[in-house]
Amino acid sequence: MRRNEKRGMKWIFLFLWHYFLTRRRRRWRDRQSFEAWQERQVLKRLAFVRKRSPFYRELWGGVPLAEWRQFPLINKALMMEHFDTLNTVGISREEALEVALEAERSRNFQPRIGSITVGLSTGTSGNRGLFLVSESEQAAWAGVMLAKVLPEPFWRPQRIAFFLRANSNLYQSVQSGKLQFQYFDLLESIEGHVERLNRYNPGILAAPPSMLRLLALHKQNGLLTICPHTVISVAEVLDPIDADAIVGAFGGRIDQIYQCTEGFLASTCSFGTLHLNEDIVHIGKEYADGDGSGRKFVPVVTDFSRITQPIIRYRLNDVLTEAEGPCPCGSIFTAIEAIEGRCDDIFYLASLEDGRLIPVFPDYWSRAIISASPKILEYRVIQHGEADVELQLLVAPGADQGDIQNRVADAIAELAQKMNCRAPSLAFAGYSAPLRGQKLRRVERRWSVDI
Repeated sequence: MRRNEKRGMKWIFLFLWHYFLTRRRRRWRDRQSFEAWQERQVLKRLAFVRKRSPFYRELWGGVPLAEWRQFPLINKALMMEHFDTLNTVGISREEALEVALEAERSRNFQPRIGSITVGLSTGTSGNRGLFLVSESEQAAWAGVMLAKVLPEPFWRPQRIAFFLRANSNLYQSVQSGKLQFQYFDLLESIEGHVERLNRYNPGILAAPPSMLRLLALHKQNGLLTICPHTVISVAEVLDPIDADAIVGAFGGRIDQIYQCTEGFLASTCSFGTLHLNEDIVHIGKEYADGDGSGRKFVPVVTDFSRITQPIIRYRLNDVLTEAEGPCPCGSIFTAIEAIEGRCDDIFYLASLEDGRLIPVFPDYWSRAIISASPKILEYRVIQHGEADVELQLLVAPGADQGDIQNRVADAIAELAQKMNCRAPSLAFAGYSAPLRGQKLRRVERRWSVDI
């Protein structure tokens, strides 16, 4: 058997193994027995990484693997700075970046370095992040992804339309004979997307919420004729105002995929609840008890499914909110109420008592603005300074703009009062949508604060 045929057979075997393993939905006796299994997987991966990654070996020093939760945290900046010695396949940052940037320029995302897929992620912060994935990891990712996301077995005919800023061999790997997959470039025109979608007629539509909103508008106007049975939100925070508009156009519910350079972190169950994918990643939690509930946390990711570019004790820049109780689906995996956005987008207002800065989380602002009036169609709220907040509103035709602005101002004043903070000075402006290819951030902080 030729080498390429052997590689192909190995890929198929690994894909099927991980697909059926995930589809089987392991039933641990309880959370305790699951965590014992998860700990064994983490320790096994750490032993390999300590041998093969000079960066981690030096970073961890003589700390025993059993005490891995005491290992120093890393982040995107540190990972990129030590890219050459962090990965286990000897690929330099310069070489990987050259391949990734050429793919961005040409919009041809097929090239690899040997058998390694190279990708470039800007993230919501705009900081470049490179990722490396081997063929084996690609097969495993495809198996897990399809098992968790597809409503039906992969061998049944299915058409998927996937919108992203950049394509990748990783995403193309999910394609098979009956499973058709088409990539839609976010940088192309909406008119071209609508025409192509009408021809393709996908059953599954996956896109960032900002693109789903545009498609929903064309659906309501009768220009988009597709009727997907599954709509999936990816890449951006799914805001309630967007979710309502998307469901209004397409019906049903919106599923979510929480994935970034650092791994496939969460997906929606059959009850519509987002669950952490704790069968492939360990998620530590840095709690940010801003409202006394103890449910908001910053994730610390340890991916025990990857070895090419190990992700160990990686602190994300996101804020998640745990669900108050277990999901009716019965999964022991942590249920997530909301992905709120970046830590960098937590607003800070001065306390009425002592002037110290108090965090006000993104979802507080969203709820205050949306609840002010059902005639608000789009919004962005931007903090430029401690007491300087810009509010961009798009309201329904014929709505009283001044009345709505007053309602929003009252809602924000009430929020500040509840938080025992000084109400900010509000500057209202017309709504400005993000440029094509840019991620939509409904709540954004544009001033630096040293907390």
